[in-house]
Amino acid sequence: MRWKKRGLIFDPKGQYPWVITHGMLPVADKINDDLFRIYFSGRDEFNRSRIGYIEINFDEPDKILYLSEHPVLDLGKLGCFDDNGVTPTWIITYEGKKYLYYFGWNKGSTVRAAEVSGLAIREDDGKTFIRYSAAPIIDRTNAEPYTVLVISCILIENGIWRMWYDSADKWINNDLPKYNIKYAESTDGIFWKRAGIVSVDYMYPGESRVSRASIIKESGLYKMWYCYAIGAGGYKMGYAESKDGFRFCRMDDKVGIGLSEKGWDSEMICYPYVFDYKGGKIMLYCGNGYGKTGFGYATF
Repeated sequence: MRWKKRGLIFDPKGQYPWVITHGMLPVADKINDDLFRIYFSGRDEFNRSRIGYIEINFDEPDKILYLSEHPVLDLGKLGCFDDNGVTPTWIITYEGKKYLYYFGWNKGSTVRAAEVSGLAIREDDGKTFIRYSAAPIIDRTNAEPYTVLVISCILIENGIWRMWYDSADKWINNDLPKYNIKYAESTDGIFWKRAGIVSVDYMYPGESRVSRASIIKESGLYKMWYCYAIGAGGYKMGYAESKDGFRFCRMDDKVGIGLSEKGWDSEMICYPYVFDYKGGKIMLYCGNGYGKTGFGYATF
């Protein structure tokens, strides 16, 4: 497997107040034919994240056809789990509605930030999402008491919603959490049964973060792309496979994509979003600074 980098798609340059910096966690939604809407979060002058989108045709991905002037999901109410920012993680269409999963940023803790997952639903043309609840749909429990619980990827199979999510084991210090990827199920995409199944575990000495699963199922095999980091260092890309989708075998040497020698993704590559396109695959991903330099794409 070898991905071919195609370049930067979106470069945040203060185009609107909601996107002064960053193009973080791109999530693609097909509109028609070659037209895609890519949701992501930009940051305002106070470093708070909001969700907006661009529209592009992947036959000419260097031409942004539209950038939303306003966010489609704004900050939560003061004191809520998402009052300091919102970032998208997955979108899925179900019974004519768009389910946009996201995580909220909250500073009400001694650690750097609390990140737990919420849901917003769209019933119109995709320009406005309404929160399902002011509270998170994935929150802390006695079994998972730490403030990193971030939905990464969802597939619906035989009426079962299958979800892979980041789950913290602990905080190493105030600025550095330790988390890997776990698995949960639901019958409606809202209420989730979490049994503590670890889908992608740590593999390297000092590994602190295994994050952002993106899965494609081919010929009965689940193929996952994700990112991982050692200590407080930046992310690299990883790859794993599974026959049942519960527990994955890491094969990071087969990921087929790494840092560039220079430029926007020379220090970090992270947050993959992989989807099928015209007989091949496209990977959206972020570069340096967790998306501070924007996001681009690669093909396979």
